[in-house]
Formats: sequence, C-alpha cells, structure tokens
Amino acid sequence: MRPDAPELRMWDGLAYALFLPEAETSTGVVILHGAGSSKESHFDFGRLCREAGVAALAYDARGHGRSEGAFGPSAIEDAVEMCSLLREHSPRIALRGSSLGGTLAIHAAAADPGVAAVVAICPAPEDLLRRGLRSGELQGFRADREALEPFLDGLDLTEAVTRLSPSTSLLLLHARGDEQVPYTVSEELHAAAHEPKRLILFPGGHHRSLQHDPEVQLLSLRWMEETPGDDTGGSRPRTPGGSRPTASPEGM
Repeated sequence: MRPDAPELRMWDGLAYALFLPEAETSTGVVILHGAGSSKESHFDFGRLCREAGVAALAYDARGHGRSEGAFGPSAIEDAVEMCSLLREHSPRIALRGSSLGGTLAIHAAAADPGVAAVVAICPAPEDLLRRGLRSGELQGFRADREALEPFLDGLDLTEAVTRLSPSTSLLLLHARGDEQVPYTVSEELHAAAHEPKRLILFPGGHHRSLQHDPEVQLLSLRWMEETPGDDTGGSRPRTPGGSRPTASPEGM
C-alpha cells in the first residue's frame, strides 16, 4: 500500500475508502460522488482533508465502482450509514457532494440532524435526474429503474433544505456556466434554507469545473471545519473575482 493510500473497506455491500490523519480529529467528512462517477474521483479531496487533520470517507454509491447492487431507494439511507461509520473516528460529521452527490448530501443531512455542515456543489434536483434517466443521459452505473423513478417522485430537494437542523450549515457552490444544472437551482435552495448558509456563484465554468479546483476545495474544507453562523455574512450570495477560485477544466 502506498503511504498516501486510504484504507479500503466494505460495509453492507458498499465499498468505501478511509482517509485518517495520524492524530485524533474532531471533524470527519463524508464525500459523495456524482452519477456515473466513483469514490476514486474524489481521492484528491480525501487526501487534502487528511493532510489538514480532518478524517474523510469516500464511498461508491450502489451501482457504482466496487459497490454491490443497483442505485435506488436506499441511496439516502446509505449516506446516513456512512455518516455513522465515520462517527467511529470523528464525533463531528460534515457532508460534501457534487451533482447527484450534492443532492444526496442535502437529503442525508435532512435525515440526520447530527450533521454539522453540508457542502453541495451544483446539486441536481429530482426533476432533472428523472429526465436524465428517461432520456438515457444518465449513464455509467447500474440503476434499479423500476424503483428509482417513484423514489425520485417522492423527493423534494427544496423541502429537504428546509428540514436541515438549525445547527447544520449549508454552503452551495455553483458555476454560472453549468450546462447540466442551472445555477438558479442553487439560488432557489439558498433562498429556502435557514442560516447559517452561503451561496457562491463562479463565473463561467461548467458542470464539473469546481470539484477539483484547489481553492474551491480549501474553501469547502474551511466551511466544514468552522461551521460559520450568522455573523459571517453567509446569507449574501457572492461571485468571486480576482484571486478567488475559478472554474477548472478538470473532470468529476
């Protein structure tokens, strides 16, 4: 095993990787990938967390990577269970997800009031996911289509945002140039959410441009570590400029 490699484990058919710092840590981050992606795509963020003294757990959603089964109605429950696993190493848990992973991160935090913070990058609402399933645009993973559509029909991302615990902070990151999920989705989620919250819109970019941007990753990590409150001015949307993080052409 390489010195920088994570611990690879399985739980109930879910393959996951643990990035544990040498010293004890008070904060842990569950990392959720997007549709058709895998945990390995976010090992860069897992390593960053570990180097900063934060524990991280990245896992393959069902139907993806090395996890068993098909993606379906257990997706939110699986994310909550990953939070429980990481609590064995860190008492304070945050969630960071992109696209479909951002959607699941919000729903999982709404189901687990103990989650301290959520970072959702270009979260995809259920209607776009249903449309992608029906059109065949969502590919690269095994899905229980018969059960997945009614499951998505019963979800409401905006309603889930309103159910976040008062102690759960929300950071929404979105590229204005996102060609798959309009940035207005994050604007609407931000409007519905309670404090502490923050929305940052990035000029240009595309659906996958923020996930691996080094400065965006540092921004996400700081948010999850600090869980800022109302005194941060977090309720005001902001578009970065100058030396602020910019859209990167890297993939998911």
